[in-house]
Amino acid sequence: MNTSGIDIVLPWVDGQDKVWQQSFRQYASQSLIGDTHAIRFRDWDLLRYWFRGIEKFMPWVNKIHFVTSGHIPEWLNLDHPQLNWVKHEDFIPGEYLPTFSANTIELNLHRIEALSEHFIYFNDDLYVLNPLKPSRFFKKGLPCDYGVMTAKPSSGGIIHMAINDLDVLDSYFDKHQQIRKYWQKWFSPNYGLKLLSNILLYPWRDFSGFVDPHLPNAFLKSTYDDVWSQATSKLHLTCRSKFRSNSDVNQWLIRYWQLAAGKFHPYNTVKDTTCVDLTDHSLLHICDQIVRQEYDIMCLNDSVEILDFKRAKNTLRRSFKEVFPQKSAFEKY
Repeated sequence: MNTSGIDIVLPWVDGQDKVWQQSFRQYASQSLIGDTHAIRFRDWDLLRYWFRGIEKFMPWVNKIHFVTSGHIPEWLNLDHPQLNWVKHEDFIPGEYLPTFSANTIELNLHRIEALSEHFIYFNDDLYVLNPLKPSRFFKKGLPCDYGVMTAKPSSGGIIHMAINDLDVLDSYFDKHQQIRKYWQKWFSPNYGLKLLSNILLYPWRDFSGFVDPHLPNAFLKSTYDDVWSQATSKLHLTCRSKFRSNSDVNQWLIRYWQLAAGKFHPYNTVKDTTCVDLTDHSLLHICDQIVRQEYDIMCLNDSVEILDFKRAKNTLRRSFKEVFPQKSAFEKY
């Protein structure tokens, strides 16, 4: 496909911004359930290395849509021709604002002006450490995805949302009909031994669950339109909440919809990737993996098991600087 049409969307929160903090505290005090844990918003100061990774290893990207509530890093070069700074009010309907819920932001990405039909959704804890081709994300115009089913989710911090997503999905798709229609995608050898999961779970009446790797996900903007047109009330209810709640659906629903509709290319997206928890015990090993560029994509998940955050942050930054010693064109200084 034409690689000039693949965008990236990256949401970012500056948890240290005083205006944002004041608004957050105001609405959090009114909410029974809120994303209020400090580690969700503390800054490891690694964002510039995210941009360096994209510039060096994914130079074919068309646009990076950088989504924030209104704040930006002081060092960010807004004049870069590939960068589009998008504020929440630029694309999220006013009735949902202000929002502190990632679900609301993620479910409205298709409303970003000039967003390409083909885009990759990143988080700022996902770092590219080796060259990636467009075919890692899209083939024959379709998102590359790991269409592997699992049993019904029974653990995890957002299990309720996953179950809600599956309930919506199963109300619109006949599982057996869709798998028979796209059997080459569901029983692809690209999944390796995980193909057995699809074979064993095929007899189940409904889609029981999917492997959900924490990785950049490729999307078709038109899929968002499809889901909003079919499941309007459920998405509207989720977006009205200022914070995440157990009754929400999330962006996995969009991905699941693409899978169920057969709008994907079977691909082992988990190959050469890893997701690790940052702890005092794991930090040095993680830094070594970064320096050796052991994986193409690394997800660095924050945790409460960091006693000296400042020391850990500086250690991690030194590792990234070994891989990316030169600033990117996305940086003013």
